[in-house]
Amino acid sequence: MRFSLRRFSALPVWLLLASPFAAYAQQPVLPSRQPAQQPQAKPQTQKPETVPTAPRLTLAEAIRIGLENNYDVRLARQDVRVAENNVTRGNAGQLPVVNGNASRTFNINNTRQQREQSKPVVINGGRANALNANVAGTWTIFDGLGMFIAYDRLKTLDQSQQQLTRATVEETAANITDAYFVVVREAGKITSIEEALKIGQARIDLTQARVDVGVSAKVEVLTARVDYNADRSLLIQQQEALQTAKINLNTLLGRTPGIDFLPADSIVVATTLNHDEVLAAVKQNNPRLQQARLGTEIATYDRRLIRASRFPQLGLTGGYGLTRNINNAFLINTATGSVLGSNVNRVFGPSYGLTASIPIFDGFNRNRLEQNARIAEVQSQLALDQTQLQLDAQAEQAYAQYQNRLQLLELEEANILLARENVAITLERYRLGLLTPLALREAQRTQLDAEVRLLDIRYQAKQAEIVLRRLSSGLVLDGTPR
Repeated sequence: MRFSLRRFSALPVWLLLASPFAAYAQQPVLPSRQPAQQPQAKPQTQKPETVPTAPRLTLAEAIRIGLENNYDVRLARQDVRVAENNVTRGNAGQLPVVNGNASRTFNINNTRQQREQSKPVVINGGRANALNANVAGTWTIFDGLGMFIAYDRLKTLDQSQQQLTRATVEETAANITDAYFVVVREAGKITSIEEALKIGQARIDLTQARVDVGVSAKVEVLTARVDYNADRSLLIQQQEALQTAKINLNTLLGRTPGIDFLPADSIVVATTLNHDEVLAAVKQNNPRLQQARLGTEIATYDRRLIRASRFPQLGLTGGYGLTRNINNAFLINTATGSVLGSNVNRVFGPSYGLTASIPIFDGFNRNRLEQNARIAEVQSQLALDQTQLQLDAQAEQAYAQYQNRLQLLELEEANILLARENVAITLERYRLGLLTPLALREAQRTQLDAEVRLLDIRYQAKQAEIVLRRLSSGLVLDGTPR
């Protein structure tokens, strides 16, 4: 029996395409490889491949450098020195004041003297000089106890400045910690983009292999390269973001902005912060709140000082003085007339006494000042209440964000495992020709988005933790990080 080629060619085309041989012929010849494994997460502190090597910097070392070099902290510490220098009994008026005074004057006198009908006596160029020297002291012994009130006020001002400096130190430490973890986050995003680029390169290689065996169009390779270049562009932008984050941290550390480094600590979020304990610590330890409380004490001292000015003031005075006058053109009257002579006059000796000052009427100015002092006292209490309310609001908001971010962090950590497994499976199926390039690209973007979300949520949770620790004064202790 003879087979006709024409009859064979008349077979339906779909029958040939449906045969196992046709399906096998459509698969590209690819190099054999091991089954895809689920991608593993890299450590947060692992250096990205596209970032140059640099010395490692720990968070504790960054805080130490910042507290030594940061200009806000250094200026605040100088203010503390000024406040400490002001706390003296002499500045409060409790000690006597002693002054030494001296003067020396020289005169050239032209004298013309005439008596009755006698001829005038004229002396030109007569010289005279005078010396005055004394040591005088005053000591207030009673001023309505104002000097003691002033001394207590100076001590309270010193404590207030110390609390302000402490707040500056803790806020600087919080800013440094936040900036440090921004660097960790931005470096982590670079690592995620590098992983996406590896997937994009694998997609290009697989698509090029399909084009080589004639089962894919060149447009798919071009599309894969366009997507790869888009990821490279994203990498360049992220490298700029990392450099900006490093510059910001170096500025807070008070050192040259261009110094390069790699973070040595990863973002680890504490999960044990308690709501009631945080609020209690804010009320007890927050330096801004302590400063506001001291502000009410200072306002009270100001009012008491004005009241003390209503009382009489008693003081002691004493001194020792010397006065000497020499006149070389002194006229001496004699029986025969006036003759020229010299005169020396010297006075010296101690002096002492008691002074008293009693306020009687000053146009009601003391009443006005005392009324204003009472108003300032009320204002300081209102400022204290406002500070307490603001700190409570910040703590509540930060704790709510902290709780929310912990839940999101748990969700994203589970989600990232699914995204990585999905990419591994998708890449393997694409290699076998079972998925379209669009599906692989979507899986790739999904994993990158999940990686970025995880980094952002982890950073936001740590940021809320930093705020809670700063508000409760739990970041630094005696200038060292806790």
